[in-house]
Amino acid sequence: MRLYIKYMVSLRCKMMVKEELKKLGIRYTVLDLGMVEIFEEITDRQREQLKINLLKSGLELMDDKKSILIEKIKNVIIEMIHYSDELPKTNHSEYISNKLGYDYTYLANIFSEVKGITIQQFIIIHKIERVKELILYDELNLTEISYKLNYSSVAYLSNQFKRITGLSPSFYKQLKGKRSGNLENV
Repeated sequence: MRLYIKYMVSLRCKMMVKEELKKLGIRYTVLDLGMVEIFEEITDRQREQLKINLLKSGLELMDDKKSILIEKIKNVIIEMIHYSDELPKTNHSEYISNKLGYDYTYLANIFSEVKGITIQQFIIIHKIERVKELILYDELNLTEISYKLNYSSVAYLSNQFKRITGLSPSFYKQLKGKRSGNLENV
């Protein structure tokens, strides 16, 4: 049996879910972002208690099929962008479609209907968040970042970054330097 959990997008979330399952004596085989595969059916009481405990941690046990599919899409994208060493070489629509086993048009329509943005816009937002993260780590230069995230050029990455954040990547990096400099003076 599978349980789907909304907002479960990090390793810390996985640890919290693991702890809640342990408290309730629910055994699982797979614990992944947004999903837990459990050994046997759980009682209504266990399900309700798990729902309450997860809400306290900012997570939500889901029942609605559309919501579950939206979370699956989001988790595939988040995993692809934030937790993979390299983005897939196929286009995003093909990757998401293959990963979830649904026609991309169907996924895109449901996602847009529920979230109010396209899957592509969601991907761009997360790619820019990843770029910001990589800029702050200061381990890669902009050329390496654009290559890592499959941008066709540094210029394209810079334009997209500016369109989303309102700042150029170099200005964003300078702000980071000023912030850490200010902290040292405190």
